[in-house]
This record gives sequence, C-alpha cells and structure tokens, in this order.
Amino acid sequence: MDCKVDDIGAAARFWAEALGRPVNPDHPGTRGDYVMLADRPDQISVQVQRVDHESRIHLDIETDDIPAEVARLERLGATVDTRMERWVVMRAPSGQRFCVVRVQREGFAGNANSWPDPIAS
Repeated sequence: MDCKVDDIGAAARFWAEALGRPVNPDHPGTRGDYVMLADRPDQISVQVQRVDHESRIHLDIETDDIPAEVARLERLGATVDTRMERWVVMRAPSGQRFCVVRVQREGFAGNANSWPDPIAS
C-alpha cells in the first residue's frame, strides 16, 4: 500500500486492522518508510510504504526470473516503463503501473505459478 502520509505507523495500523493482519515489526522488510504486515501462507504479502506521490495500491509480481516474467507480461500486452537495478516497472494494458520483483519471501517455489515455455509450444 503506497501511503502519502507523515505517520507510516498509523497507516500500517489502519491496514493491519482493515485486513486482519498484525504489523510484523521483526520482518526484514519493516524498516524506515516500510512496514510489513504478518504473512499468511499461500496469500499475497502486504507491505505499507510511505511515498511522495498520491496514495494508491501498489502491486508487485514476485518471480525467480525477472527477464522471463517481463517477456511473458509483454506478450500479454503490458509495456515496460522503467528498468531498475533489481526490478522492472511495467504498465498493464489497462493503465495500472506495477513492478516485477525478485523473490521476496520463503516458500516461493512451493506456491509459484508455472507458465509453459512459449518457444517450446
């Protein structure tokens, strides 16, 4: 959750209560402008972050192969906005920006989707 706020703690407490997930102060992703909510197995990870732009929902797609996932999403109609050092900012055909990021949490391999290789098809 991108939050344009002065008090990221208050924003995180709101989202924690709204989503029924307590703040996880011991998570390595909780630092400075970032607060992680408690993970639930097999569910999306939620991080609340302080930003300078307008508040919005911010989606990251986690992958163990960023170039392959970017290529797959481009075939679906997404476009690359910005290639960063460790992630890629993309735009969906419907206009929403999102990021393709490296693996962020344990258990990724056991819960990841697998896509057929379009070259082998």
